Amino acid sequence: MMTMKFIQGGFDRRAVIFLGLLFLIAAVVSFLNLAMEPGSTFHISSYTVALLGKYLCYALLALSVDLVWGFCGVLSLGHAAFFALGGYAMGMYLMRQIGTRGVYGDPILPDFMVFLNWKELPWFWYGFDQFWFAALMVLAVPGVLAFVFGWFAFRSRVTGVYLSIITQALTFALMLAFFRNDMGFGGNNGLTDFKDILGFDVQADSTRVGLLLASAAALAIGFIICKALVNSKFGKVLIAVRDAESRTRFLGYRPENYKLLVWTLSAMMAGVAGALYVPQVGIINPSEFTPANSIEAVIWVAVGGRGTLVGATIGAVLVNFGKTLFTGILPEFWLFALGGLFIAVTLFLPKGIMGAIDGYMAKRKAGKDSGPAAQPQEGD
Repeated sequence: MMTMKFIQGGFDRRAVIFLGLLFLIAAVVSFLNLAMEPGSTFHISSYTVALLGKYLCYALLALSVDLVWGFCGVLSLGHAAFFALGGYAMGMYLMRQIGTRGVYGDPILPDFMVFLNWKELPWFWYGFDQFWFAALMVLAVPGVLAFVFGWFAFRSRVTGVYLSIITQALTFALMLAFFRNDMGFGGNNGLTDFKDILGFDVQADSTRVGLLLASAAALAIGFIICKALVNSKFGKVLIAVRDAESRTRFLGYRPENYKLLVWTLSAMMAGVAGALYVPQVGIINPSEFTPANSIEAVIWVAVGGRGTLVGATIGAVLVNFGKTLFTGILPEFWLFALGGLFIAVTLFLPKGIMGAIDGYMAKRKAGKDSGPAAQPQEGD
């Protein structure tokens, strides 16, 4: 009974269609990559598989941004920090798996540490030779940072543009710190030259397909969690905090507690997205912390539709697909095109793609319900 109530409350037709299409696309792409010969017309290259996997990671990041911005009213310009921290946690695990196959053949120290004359492994690298520990850190590091940051920010009642600026300052500070060689994270070169993940070659077609399916599963789980959360009583209060925080507080609620929980959950989702992103692109460096990446994530959500969940994921995939095409033709003009896209969406699609679709469907339904006035019958 509880399961049925959860499904009815947490899932609508759009959610079911979204999850169905997500797994269908991932399964079809995986089949066409592994089952079809490279010379076949239906074969999908490993590059395309990795590219789609990267899009799904971006979609999970956009979902995390939509959760705090679309339903809680917290505009974060620093979610790239949580994404990058999750990526670094996974990158550290992958670096420990290289062992003696590195350039310098050191079984313990990564190549960049040998090059910089490090004598021993820093304490914060301990444990990253185990996948379970790295997976725990993927969640814990962004989660703890978000919890501490949110504890002070929300209880100080920092809101609006001031909070956005502070989040941007946070990710910029982390970027500067990770650029330093003495931090122990590879400096400006970052972490790369990965070999294995869980004993599987990261370059193998089967591994890339596995990472694609893992990305699809992570996106589905994140979507289900967000959908259940925003459709619950907690979610109703969350929307009230977004629309009228002072009134919600007057009614006896503690908005800072609601914000803190959602903010921390969102950061952990972003960390998972970063962790899945790294083995598929083969590198993680401090450029992932740049504030521009956080702003791009906000644009994805705005394009797809803020406060729709499905729209955020669609916006991430569409914008990044456009980026792939555009940068192949006119790479130096991509940022101008992105800015123009954001302005166009703000002017002509203020509620994003899904918001526009919802508005159209609502008008169409209203038109059907009203219908033509009933004609009077003879004798009335």
